[in-house]
Amino acid sequence: MELGPWSALEWLALMEYELLLFAGVFFLLGVADELAMDGIWLWLRTTGRVRTHRIARAQLRHGELSGLVAVMIPAWQEDKVISETLAHARRAWPHDNLLFYIGIYRNDPASMQAASRGADDDSRVRLVVHDRDGPSTKADCLNRLYRAMEQDELRRGQAVRIILLHDAEDMVDEAALALIDTAMDDCEFVQLPVLPLPHPTSPWIASHYCEEFAESHGKAMVVRDALTAFIPAAGVGCAFNRETLRTMAEIAREESGARGPFCDSSLTEDYELGLRIGAAGGRSRFLRVRGEDGTLVATRSYFPTTLERAVRQKARWMHGIAFQGWDRLGWSGTLVENWMRLRDRRGPMSALVLLTGYMLFLIALLLTALDIAGYGRPWEPTPLLWALLGINMIGFIWRAGVRMAFTTREYGAMEGLRAVLRIPLANVIAIMAGRRALLAYGRTLRGADAQWDKTAHDDHPAMTQRSAVSEHAV
Repeated sequence: MELGPWSALEWLALMEYELLLFAGVFFLLGVADELAMDGIWLWLRTTGRVRTHRIARAQLRHGELSGLVAVMIPAWQEDKVISETLAHARRAWPHDNLLFYIGIYRNDPASMQAASRGADDDSRVRLVVHDRDGPSTKADCLNRLYRAMEQDELRRGQAVRIILLHDAEDMVDEAALALIDTAMDDCEFVQLPVLPLPHPTSPWIASHYCEEFAESHGKAMVVRDALTAFIPAAGVGCAFNRETLRTMAEIAREESGARGPFCDSSLTEDYELGLRIGAAGGRSRFLRVRGEDGTLVATRSYFPTTLERAVRQKARWMHGIAFQGWDRLGWSGTLVENWMRLRDRRGPMSALVLLTGYMLFLIALLLTALDIAGYGRPWEPTPLLWALLGINMIGFIWRAGVRMAFTTREYGAMEGLRAVLRIPLANVIAIMAGRRALLAYGRTLRGADAQWDKTAHDDHPAMTQRSAVSEHAV
């Protein structure tokens, strides 16, 4: 039987009603989750249980380290940034008892040449050429660096005290190394904040990471640390006690035959390692400290500047944290830890709810247009549904205000305003990343290997700063 115009309108109205219920309920759950996090953070701040300490950067930069530190940087097709990253890190950290291990693949001569330029004959730099073609996975490259470090320890007769991870595009903080060295006296794992820098040519896509990390590393990680939940490693600015990584390497070898502490098949090996250290009883700290000028001691970098690259990066995070994390790490026995893992793994569900919300918006626009054209809406919202919509709207306004506040604190009022304006774009990226992550996870369920969907990097913050100084001088 063919449907007439009125029947088609009824079906459209039914879709609107069902999507409204689905999205409204799950948005409400998200509002409750974030309000709980906001409430705990406000209580911690107002009671003085957490606060951001101030330090003198220059003193830390030239302070002595209490032991040997190994900085590991995996690099695959990073010839555009690795030279600048290494040169800047060497200047920021002039300490003698420091070694840089740079992982290069044998089929990537461009990165090898760029890393050699950045090393500039510094005896502290070790260029480690992987004995296989790239790309494998970031974890595999890190394990190769770990084995090279072990060989150096045997040859030198001196063990490393701290292992610090960074990415090939990072701009390190001059105070970070000594700060980590001191903090590691009473813990096994330290994570410093990550502070994305607004990109001069991509104020919408690349810069939307600013508000996400400003809130995550300004609030969520602070709460996580205060509640003694396991701290996930971010892969950059994260440091591990040498003996702890030795233990994790032994566990990995017994469980999967891995040749190092990082799981070769994991797309977010850093995140996983942080949680595994916590589960094994290791103590962790999220170290949030500011310099005397008020700037945060953090790892800075540019993030993807194009939509395609941002989607690829977030899809890899979502695949590794949400899907692989559920498979590989499961759930903990404590309520707080399970809450945090649920927050970590909500990405795919959040993408679905956001997609539902945008579909609902389009259907509502169509029905409104039909209503104006003379076709009445077949249903009216109930008082309960109006209340659900009202609570969600208030929750959205609150969330936008919180995000704006955290972004303003780190980047200023203009970037805080852009953080609110970027919300629709961030949602679209999340939806596209959720689809890509689900498809990638589906391929692994059919037997395919997880692929290192690496983010390409074209420029480095230090290069931009140097260009700005040159232009000012002219």
